[in-house]
Amino acid sequence: MAKRTLVLDASVIIKWFTQEEKREQAIDLREKHINGDIEIVVPDLLLYEVSNALRFNPNFKEEDIKKAIQSLFDIDINIVVPVQETLQEAVDIAYSKNITIYDAFYIALAQTIGFDFITADEKLYEKTKDISGIFLL
Repeated sequence: MAKRTLVLDASVIIKWFTQEEKREQAIDLREKHINGDIEIVVPDLLLYEVSNALRFNPNFKEEDIKKAIQSLFDIDINIVVPVQETLQEAVDIAYSKNITIYDAFYIALAQTIGFDFITADEKLYEKTKDISGIFLL
């Protein structure tokens, strides 16, 4: 059986570092990736989103944020840079679903490469759940 590949957004990955609802499910995905059971793919945008979210979390100091980001590189998450086709698809999705380009890019990336997308953002999920391959953590 082929390894399942997932696109995760920052709302899922931020749970790896903070005490939030559904943290256990998010960490389970990380552990499955580390064990080679699944592959996680993210756009490079995720690195900025996670860093920024932790920057404004009063529980995190500069060194904590640097360690969190290093851990993402250490577990070999597949970090993808944007290409024109995916960005154009993101614009279409953003307008059709009334969401940000940032959020739409994760969905466009998943669709472009044919993988499922998982978010912990309930509002985003509600606006996009009719798109095939989108799941709520």
